[in-house]
Amino acid sequence: MIKNFHVLYVGQIELDNVGLDGTPANDRRYSDERLREAFFTARDVARLMDELGFDVLWMAEHHFQREGYEVFPNLIQLGLWLATQTKRLKFGCAFNVLPMWHPIRMAEDYAMADIVTDGRIVMGVGRGYHTREVETFGAPLLDAEKNRELFEEQLRLLLTCFNEPSFHFKGKYYEAPPPVDYRGYKLKDITMVPRPKHLPVEIWMPIASGKTIELMAQYGLKAMVTLNGEKILDDVVRAYHAACLKHGRNKQLGEDVIWGAGVYLAGSREEAIRRLEPAHDERFKWFAPFGFVRYADEQGRTWGTPGAPSRTPLLKDGVAQKAWFCGTPAEVIDGIKSIEAKYPGLENFMIHWAEGLSPQEFKEQLRAFAKDVMPAFKRA
Repeated sequence: MIKNFHVLYVGQIELDNVGLDGTPANDRRYSDERLREAFFTARDVARLMDELGFDVLWMAEHHFQREGYEVFPNLIQLGLWLATQTKRLKFGCAFNVLPMWHPIRMAEDYAMADIVTDGRIVMGVGRGYHTREVETFGAPLLDAEKNRELFEEQLRLLLTCFNEPSFHFKGKYYEAPPPVDYRGYKLKDITMVPRPKHLPVEIWMPIASGKTIELMAQYGLKAMVTLNGEKILDDVVRAYHAACLKHGRNKQLGEDVIWGAGVYLAGSREEAIRRLEPAHDERFKWFAPFGFVRYADEQGRTWGTPGAPSRTPLLKDGVAQKAWFCGTPAEVIDGIKSIEAKYPGLENFMIHWAEGLSPQEFKEQLRAFAKDVMPAFKRA
């Protein structure tokens, strides 16, 4: 049963002229001063979530985002600061893009944050999807196989740093340590100092493909799925569950999964759709070209594949797909419970902040959700 409540904030500033007929996404440009706003928005939202009883604020790593949609380049550093501004809320990394990092540096940074916040930073890793970012950092993305190969080796090194008191790691891309002379002897192993306080480290990853699911199950990673239509959601939750069982990880269906959806509360479904629609449309102006339309048609075909719709989705499509819940508190509760009922192990629900929605309006929605929706679900 759902008992933990999360929020995903990818790091957008307060965008102007939003909606399908608003400013084209590629044409947006903002001053340094405007791009700094998101850090203080994150602080204000975190403080409110802390007061309201939410559990984790997730944020996204991105770079070079002059368009203003995703402006946080370092999630561990940001979460470390936000932990000083709050009392109990945790801060999730959705996601640290490993191909843009040295995995030992990532492991060290996380370990320090884990220690000084006493476990309030939640680790998450991903492979990346912006060519502008990953290729600029000198890592492969256009070559998907090389990206996957690099990522898996980085993940193995990251886990080695966390889990082994001392180690020698040798792969295609990394050798740690190299066989060099050090203080009169040949270096054979190293120890990461410090190691995290809380072991084993909980690591989350977005589900993107069948190969990703197999890798996640193999290495014991937990899964995040957000804004997926009901059919696609069911497919990936069941595939993740089956892969975990295959690798000897006995879980209930839905266990160790964060399910994310869009939410807007109002006096009626029609009013909620009307008020949310411009913000929803702004999101898909930016994200649809990256392939982030995870809906299926009546025949079960994924949008964008032969025979299925290939257009940018409307909010009414998302509501029909149960990727977005709009309406009165009772309607939203019923919608969430209709998904919860399928998965006995599902404990985590996440609100996806529609990227075109202003911070003030989103905070009002968080207050309403905490007051009128959260009490309907069993809390730990």
